[in-house]
Amino acid sequence: MSGDFERALQIGRPPQVAKLFPNSKALIVSGKFIDKAMIAKGNAIAMAANGRSHFIIRGALKAAQRANSVIIIEIARSEGGANAYCAVNYWNIARQVDAICNELGITIPVAIHADHYGIKKEEDIKGAKIEIPTMFEAGMTSIAIDASHMRDDKNLLANIELNPFVPKWAGLETEVGEIKGKSGLSTVDEALFLIQGLNAHDIFPDWIALNNGTTHGIEASDQGIQIELTSEIHSALSKYKVSGAQHGTSGNNSDKLIDIANKTRTTKANVATALQMISWGIEVNDYGNAILNDNGDFIKVKDQGVTESMWAEIVTYAESKGIKRGNYKKLNLPFENKLLGQPKEIRERMANRVEEFVHNMLVNVFNAKDSAPIAIEAILATNSYDPGFKADRFENPDEWTREKIIKRAAAISTDKGQSGDFDD
Repeated sequence: MSGDFERALQIGRPPQVAKLFPNSKALIVSGKFIDKAMIAKGNAIAMAANGRSHFIIRGALKAAQRANSVIIIEIARSEGGANAYCAVNYWNIARQVDAICNELGITIPVAIHADHYGIKKEEDIKGAKIEIPTMFEAGMTSIAIDASHMRDDKNLLANIELNPFVPKWAGLETEVGEIKGKSGLSTVDEALFLIQGLNAHDIFPDWIALNNGTTHGIEASDQGIQIELTSEIHSALSKYKVSGAQHGTSGNNSDKLIDIANKTRTTKANVATALQMISWGIEVNDYGNAILNDNGDFIKVKDQGVTESMWAEIVTYAESKGIKRGNYKKLNLPFENKLLGQPKEIRERMANRVEEFVHNMLVNVFNAKDSAPIAIEAILATNSYDPGFKADRFENPDEWTREKIIKRAAAISTDKGQSGDFDD
């Protein structure tokens, strides 16, 4: 191990991570350092791999090490919260990352992100004040407060109310507009309202997620990312130095993802459903979207991912529960332990398939190759686990009181699109 890495290990890990893993050689860092590395490299995006299973986490970390790239390992509230559909959750994901890093000698900086911490209604805030600190106590280093399901004023007010429960050193993502495809696309006015209101309260998010035309899960259309819309919103927010977080990448081809890196301020891109399908051995296209046969069923690639007999068991179980297509994500929890009990060569080929896909994305799509040393340099230059905020306060707090926030929001013309469950 290099001297720089050893020094970064000593100073770059947040206190709770160092307390949890006192003898660890895993460089688990604030999400802020990942964002800084991507900005410094330029036109580069860090993959945020949704670790729905041990195999995905393992494969993603191996790929990042090969690419000498930083990476974010994340889990969303729907995937790993109190009502999770995955065995990996908010409270054990850091332990899995740490264990794998030490086992495999992973030496690249890794952030652990609580994605889509959803606030669906005002009543959710009370419980969040209790739950959010427990996640950081368990090793989380970054969080997305997602109150985009609510009106613009309630979204902003929820972010403000919950901010004291997020450590100042942690990576912070906010969201405007649910991720639901071409319905209810985000606007410049909505994004400015959220970021300006946060700025007035000395809250400076590292990332903002938009509804810029993508959907979670299996993409059924070629709508995809609206590059011009994304660029327009990011430009309008440039004064506040907030980066973009791209959700719903599984439904977009490589050319669009390269464009999002080159033409916008995006530094984080979530990849979720693609990695799940790839680990199981499902046939996918070049950007990870599952290919279906004429009957609309998944195509299992022989001798890749899980065994054919295990896949048959998965399909039979899904049919018995009425689970179809995108809802195959619900199979992670009932099958994780069965898959961990498979022979070593099966477990390794599941992780290796993820590794190959992630490595290609990091190197050939996201331009993240060799970003690890840049993040380590930032840690050494800061001489701390906390790089501080990117932005300064420009907005007048007196203009962003609760009453004025509600009045301002009423003047915004907004289309939230159709109602429904658009969780990851």
